[in-house]
Amino acid sequence: MNEKLEFSTRLRDAMVKAGYVASPSVLEHEFNLRWYGQSISNQAAWGWLNSRSLPKQDKIQVLADWLKVEPQVLRFGEAVRNSVQQQKQRWDEGIGYLERETFDTFLKLPAVHRKLARDVIMNLAKVPPEPDSAPVKPLVKA
Repeated sequence: MNEKLEFSTRLRDAMVKAGYVASPSVLEHEFNLRWYGQSISNQAAWGWLNSRSLPKQDKIQVLADWLKVEPQVLRFGEAVRNSVQQQKQRWDEGIGYLERETFDTFLKLPAVHRKLARDVIMNLAKVPPEPDSAPVKPLVKA
């Protein structure tokens, strides 16, 4: 499927779910009630509903507010939102206190030191660990 077709499907589904008929005249009327810029035409609404065009982000925001859906879900679909949430969850769950403390300290460094720290970490990541080496125990503050 293409981007315009997928958007049209999501827009139609959101309109129906919100209790509206998915027609260009309904979309035109309801959108223009909420939009303070130049009104859209029936042809523009038809284009959005029939895979001919995509609204700009400011118009997607108005559509999302009206239809009570998240703008990124209306524009890109659930899969993108779920992917972002999974990455965020993985990041949140995979970081303990020591890592957070390290990141906080890293963020306080001047840019030149951040670059140096990043280069060291990236190079360490390229070196495979020795098979007989014991895991390093974290240092405990006294």
